[in-house]
Amino acid sequence: HRSMGAGEMWMYRIPESGSGVQLTKKKNEQQDANEPVFSPDGKYLYWSEDMSGGDYFEYNKDPNGTIYVIRRLDLQTNEIRNIIEINGGACRPQISPDGKTMAFVRRVRGKSVLALSNLDNGSVRHLWNGLDEDQQETWSLFGVYPGFDWMPDGKSIVIWAKGKIWHVDVTTGSPAQIPFKAHVKQTVAQALRFPQKVGDSKFPVKVIRWPQTTPDGREVIFQSLGYLYKKQLPSGQAVRLTRQTDHFEFAPALSSNGKEIFYVTWSDTSGGTVRIVGIDGRNERTVVSRPGHYVSAHFSPDGSLIVFQRGTGDDFRGALWQEEPGIYVVSSDGKTAPRFLTREGETPRFSLDGKRILLVSREGEKSALVSVDLLGSGRRVHAVSEHAGDFVLSPDENWLAFEELWQAYVVPFPKVSTPLEIGPEMKNLPVKKLSTDAGTYLSWSSDSRRVSWSTGPEYFTADVAALISADAAKDSSKIYKPVAVNLGWQEKADIPGTDLYFVGAKVLPMNDLSIIPDGVVHVKGNRIVEVGERGRVTIPTGAKVIDLAGKTLMPGLIDIHAHPGSSNQSIYSQQNWSCQANLAFGVTTMQDPSNNSQMIFAAAEMQTQGTLLSPRIFSTGTILYGAEGDFKTVINKYEDAVSAVKRTAAWGAISVKSYNQPRREQRQMVIKAGSELGVMVVPEGGSTLNSMMTMLLDGHTTLEHPVTVAPVYDPELRLLSRFGTGYTPTLIVGYGGLWGENYWYQHSNVWENQRLAKFVPRWVIDPRSIRRTMAPDSEYHHFALSKTATDILHRGGNVELGAHGQLQGLGAHWELWMLQQGGMTNHEALRCATWMGARSIGLDKELGSIQAGLLADIIVIDGDPLNDIRQSENVLYVMINGRLYDARTLEQLEPERKSLGKGPNLEGVLGTDVSDSCLGF
Repeated sequence: HRSMGAGEMWMYRIPESGSGVQLTKKKNEQQDANEPVFSPDGKYLYWSEDMSGGDYFEYNKDPNGTIYVIRRLDLQTNEIRNIIEINGGACRPQISPDGKTMAFVRRVRGKSVLALSNLDNGSVRHLWNGLDEDQQETWSLFGVYPGFDWMPDGKSIVIWAKGKIWHVDVTTGSPAQIPFKAHVKQTVAQALRFPQKVGDSKFPVKVIRWPQTTPDGREVIFQSLGYLYKKQLPSGQAVRLTRQTDHFEFAPALSSNGKEIFYVTWSDTSGGTVRIVGIDGRNERTVVSRPGHYVSAHFSPDGSLIVFQRGTGDDFRGALWQEEPGIYVVSSDGKTAPRFLTREGETPRFSLDGKRILLVSREGEKSALVSVDLLGSGRRVHAVSEHAGDFVLSPDENWLAFEELWQAYVVPFPKVSTPLEIGPEMKNLPVKKLSTDAGTYLSWSSDSRRVSWSTGPEYFTADVAALISADAAKDSSKIYKPVAVNLGWQEKADIPGTDLYFVGAKVLPMNDLSIIPDGVVHVKGNRIVEVGERGRVTIPTGAKVIDLAGKTLMPGLIDIHAHPGSSNQSIYSQQNWSCQANLAFGVTTMQDPSNNSQMIFAAAEMQTQGTLLSPRIFSTGTILYGAEGDFKTVINKYEDAVSAVKRTAAWGAISVKSYNQPRREQRQMVIKAGSELGVMVVPEGGSTLNSMMTMLLDGHTTLEHPVTVAPVYDPELRLLSRFGTGYTPTLIVGYGGLWGENYWYQHSNVWENQRLAKFVPRWVIDPRSIRRTMAPDSEYHHFALSKTATDILHRGGNVELGAHGQLQGLGAHWELWMLQQGGMTNHEALRCATWMGARSIGLDKELGSIQAGLLADIIVIDGDPLNDIRQSENVLYVMINGRLYDARTLEQLEPERKSLGKGPNLEGVLGTDVSDSCLGF
């Protein structure tokens, strides 16, 4: 299901209440039907419906063909007919008082037109072409065009257009403006925003994955920052289990005696393996050496066998070594070849007797706990659930822990022949909720008495018997509280020994419109320490000086709506081409408003540590999704919103993404929770003006995606500019028309961009760019959307750049250029791409401008983007956190030279030349 949904027709009797009568049934969950109206005699119901084909909503639909069709239901015979099905579409039907004529809206060569149809012979006459653009090309839950109606005498129509109300003569088509002014009072909340502190010498590690307590209860093992760690309970120091740095380590699992740990590895250049290491970090050995994408594994109860999952490649680890994915068993001494069992399922575990393999799989539309024997046959289904994401049986198989919609639960597990229907509301067995805000990485003690789970760095353990006893007492003073341990720690951040002077460039500070024509910028460590004109900044004898005569120096670009993506199966690569591509094009900070929490915040921590070459990463983590799915966030009371915000912040989020929660009160609960917890809230705009206006009224931090109605007028512009909500129009995906991304494929030979080809795979570039869509500029909606952004900026609003991950790196420049196309000056557009982005999420005291004391995130452009905005992509140097790189190759230049090295083979073809593929192959 999509959170915007689709409509169907129901009839209610008023003023009496009732459950209503269903008249039509939606054909799918995404293509909308809307704008119902009865005929004057009550015999027919008319409406408009998306009939563009397929079973789901599509962007970039062509309004020159047919999108919306006006349909009619005969209320006596139940027959449905298409009444107006023409090119340009047809929407917002209104029947004349005599029932003989239908007024409707259609598109004609880019213009929305008020038209009349003779219902007797079907002829169509255009009445007035002065309408604003209809919304056929986007989500239209509130109607494709604003409602209008006939006057009672049938001689004229009253309709909205151009921000006014008009009286249109049906005979002549002559419009006359109806004077109208409304005095409206609204309560408007100031935008939610909290200042952020980054760039210190240490940072808190919060992303703790796969924690598991040793059988003696003295230590816990886990994975963080790319490697395995252990920590003495309750408050010992986290220490690494191994010392190697050749590969990353994932998914640790303890043997039943707690003396050994099984885990999987990943190397970009040699693939993954399956390994065992002692709890003391000694006697490390490889059990499965065949390169692959290994995901998880577990020991058999007697320790003689290991079951593991061999996965597939992805867009970041590449396509090599993914043959024959599935579930395998192998002897723990590694002396026998792995034996294939089944392609089905994931997170394999042994049964109590060691004779079966338990798997998390699917049974129809439901998740399921299934098992197979050691030959991969004899499949059995033990439990099913509507939304559960994980099932973990206790070692004695008397209890089942499961995770559903972010929370952890435990339930008795009787040995019956039919599958148990598992869920938080099940009545046939006493299910107990374990977690308060969230529960992931479920595990059991070896004696089955205790169950553990985690949320970010917080690791919880509950005694099942004590939990049940306290619950049975029904005494609020005896509420059971699990034991909580914080596994996180303060890790040393990467701060280089840089000490250099940039001299001679035109410096654009960006916190204001000032320019330093011949500037000096002194960088020491990871911060800017002095900025000024040449001659006013003292440069010591022997200092490191980089001559930038003829160049432009400015802050790195800040992409406030980036989507760099994540690897699948919880295994990330050592190098990330998406992050590197952005850095190579001068993007030094990314805010990703939708990603997997564990994956994106792991990347953020490794970037801060210096393990991952990337722009700075901020994110909302997993969205607070308002529709169906096993990752949805149900918010029906304030406590639900508090839990949702807490669980996301636990992983490291400074903001959360309120993603199309359908009711305003739900969105308000998230705002209130964010306000109390110090977390900003960025909503999915959702392509609907009505919802967006309430988001502005309620004080969201930013508004993500464009207001698709363009132009907008004074009331909307006041809300968009006066109360602090940042506006991120993502023109590259300019909802409401043909996307801005397509414009640049049409107007440039993208496949010839050598910098892009060094970092972005050809399978991304070529299919999109070589055979491109051609359309006149009038078909591209981003021009009108950009004009709105300019109007907001000129009224004092905050507009920021968001490239939506459409084409990593280069897409940020496209977004910058499109901001300028709407009427901004080059300097204004550049400020939106830097300082305003930082300001929108509370980072302007650390990032976004060239000022003493701020972090040294700097780009040097070979040219002058103030004279020609298109020169912005000619990034010569990029500095991130004080480290200077050649932007064309990402070779580190300062404080010492260091080559990038090889990354994963993303094309799957060994020996591909660097000019044809990604850097390193």
